[in-house]
Order: sequence, then C-alpha cells, then structure tokens
Amino acid sequence: MNEVLAAGQLRKMHTSLQAPVDYQLPLGDTLVPMNSLIGESLALDFLGLINCIHCGRKTKKSFNQGYCYPCFSRLAQCDSCIVSPEKCHYHEGTCREPEWGDEHCMIDHIVYLANSSGVKVGITRGSQVPTRWMDQGAIQALPVFRVSTRRLSGLVEVAYKQHIADKTNWRAMLKGQVDPLDLAAERDRLFELCANEIAALQGEHGLQAIQLIESGEAVEISYPVEEYPVKIVSFNLDKQALVQGRLMGIKGQYLIFDAGVINMRKYGGYHLQLSRN
Repeated sequence: MNEVLAAGQLRKMHTSLQAPVDYQLPLGDTLVPMNSLIGESLALDFLGLINCIHCGRKTKKSFNQGYCYPCFSRLAQCDSCIVSPEKCHYHEGTCREPEWGDEHCMIDHIVYLANSSGVKVGITRGSQVPTRWMDQGAIQALPVFRVSTRRLSGLVEVAYKQHIADKTNWRAMLKGQVDPLDLAAERDRLFELCANEIAALQGEHGLQAIQLIESGEAVEISYPVEEYPVKIVSFNLDKQALVQGRLMGIKGQYLIFDAGVINMRKYGGYHLQLSRN
C-alpha cells in the first residue's frame, strides 16, 4: 500500500544553496523535504484540478507556469517583456500594472554568466540571487553587472547574446555532461567584445546605470543526483496523470526518475498527490 506524503496545489520547488542544493516541494500547506527521498520509489498523481496561482480561479488549462487565461492576459508579470526585458514599455506609459513595475522592474538587476549547459548570459533581480541560478540547474554562476532597471539589463543581455547563448539546453543540463568553465576569463573576454555597446548604453543612461561588479566571484553549485539519465524522456501530466519510478536526483526544477524527468515548475497550480511506493 502506498504511503501518501502530501497532496495539494503545487508551486515551484524551494531551494537552499547548500552542498548539494536542498530541495523542498510545496504541495498545499506542506513542504516536502525531497533530498531524503532520492533513491526511493515514488508516485506523483495529478488529481485533475488546476487553480490559478494568482487569483485561485479553477482553470482547465494553465498558462505561463500556473496562471489562468484572464490573469495571463492582464498581469504585468505575464507580459512578453518578462521573457524579453529589452521590450519593457514602462517608460512609454503602457505598463499593464505600473505599481508592479515600480516594485519589480524599476529596481537594480544583475546581469550574470552561468554554466548550466555551457556558458550563457542571463538577468535576474538582486533578490533572486542565487535562486535563479539553482532553478536553471547551473553548476557555476558569476554576477557581472549591476544595472538600474530591468529594461536596461535586457539591453546589456542583447549585446552579450550576440556572442553566447541566453538559454539553457535543458537536455544537456539534465544529462550532467557539463564541464566547469573559467567564468572570470569569460567575463573579461565578453566585456572586451561588448565594450562599445556597454559604453554607448552608459553614455545614454549614465555610468551609474550599468556598473561592472569587479569583485564578483563565481559560485559553485552541486545537485543531489545519484545517477544522470543517458536518454531524456519527459513526463507530461496533461497526457499521463500518474508519474512513478525511482527518484534518481533533482536538478534545476526537474525531478529525475529512472523512467523519465518532470519539470515541476511547468505544473504550478496543478493539484498533485505525492506517495511513497
């Protein structure tokens, strides 16, 4: 007989920067410690109910990792400029929620280099360091610039992604075939390549708007994985309500089972039951 560990609405896993990263899975009011379950046979059962993670409305389909369609269409946090911050239109007076923009976008952001499936550039709010790096499954990360607004951080990122990736190859990340890099050397190399673009942005927005973090040190991150998969098979709760197998590890926001992997963040708002077989 299965032992039910928790049941309820799912949110993205909580992380703590330890060696390895410590994971907790929020299901309803329960935070399930996941590291101690690695090596055990588990079952995740989708209970057929999805509620919006913002307004709580029951929805048949989840958008943007947990929102109902009305919230997806209305909220600033679901606008396309969140994925492409250089498209921020706050300064044009057309932000969906200016107060939300004040709190989340018109504040300092960090432009960083990370090694999740090779070197990539990314941005995040200062308050999301190092959470953002763990959510991406990065094994190394290095803050490079402190930038005054989200839009400006996006413009810096645009300059950098002419030379390196801005997305993680999630399949390579989950196979664990990622070699360590000298991120400080990459920082210096890319700074030279992008010096003209950075200088132009500083000339337009002010020197203080884009500050190089000269004292930044690379953060090394390890994950609780007993065995990486050779072939990546991805579970889809919309097609297969029951996911089960031996939990081999956790990386990024993925649970790695012997039978496949599942991106837990993708299913925010879904009601699940977690059991030990």
